[in-house]
Amino acid sequence: MGPSTPGQDSDQPPPLGPGERRRLLRARRRRARAAGARMLVEGVRAVEELWAANLPLELVLVSSSLEDTPRGRALLARLRRAGAPLRPVTEAELRRWADTETPQGVLALAARPRWRWEDLLGGDGIVLVLDALQDPGNVGTLVRSAEALGARGVVALRGTADPWGPKAVRAAAGAAFRLPIVEADAAEALARLQAAGYALWAAEAGAPPPPPARPARIALAVGNEGAGLSAPVREAAAARVGVPLRGPTESLNAAVAGSILLYALLGSGAGGSDSASSAVRGHTATS
Repeated sequence: MGPSTPGQDSDQPPPLGPGERRRLLRARRRRARAAGARMLVEGVRAVEELWAANLPLELVLVSSSLEDTPRGRALLARLRRAGAPLRPVTEAELRRWADTETPQGVLALAARPRWRWEDLLGGDGIVLVLDALQDPGNVGTLVRSAEALGARGVVALRGTADPWGPKAVRAAAGAAFRLPIVEADAAEALARLQAAGYALWAAEAGAPPPPPARPARIALAVGNEGAGLSAPVREAAAARVGVPLRGPTESLNAAVAGSILLYALLGSGAGGSDSASSAVRGHTATS
């Protein structure tokens, strides 16, 4: 008899086979993860969001602790009903593959969404450009803010932490499964933004706040946590904008500053995008 899922009386589930381990290993390495268009998603909430986004699940590791909470039990029931590829494992096996110490009994290997430039640049609005941000928590937080505030999507330039890495995915709280995200080098991204009529605005400490009069299409660039914007992005910028500080604090975290600027641009009516929302529902994923 094959291994049972959590909640059934059974011996310990067998260890993962070589093929299963290879697939999980590839998804843990950025280059292999990108080549295979796969990602690892852990925790009840994140897997709920993944399931709701209709992205293909290739393997779902589940341990007995998934049934420790009503929410976990409900997720397990949904996955069972849908015939998801559940693979029971021990708690120790699950922790071996998880990025956190408490993965809440579930970790999924899934296809990540693949977006086209047209999904980002097909209409008016705000596009967020991440220029070599190195902290995956900042990357995920800005993806979350971009979706929440109505940006069209995100361009992650070379040198930026992987938007599909486990920490960035957790920080994005499901937004990375829905919001268009494109990775590119600076030369390609700047050329495409210019061709689509997007004005590049650079987020910089000490710069003035966004002016009331704005173009219909803006690409807001947020730079590296320490070094700021790269030279090509800084030189291409048509304007520089910042967050005025009134207290003694010298600067803001990149994710905080970027989120405030997004609100300043989008919360006051500049370019929230209905077409971007439509694109989100039409993304493709590689199975």
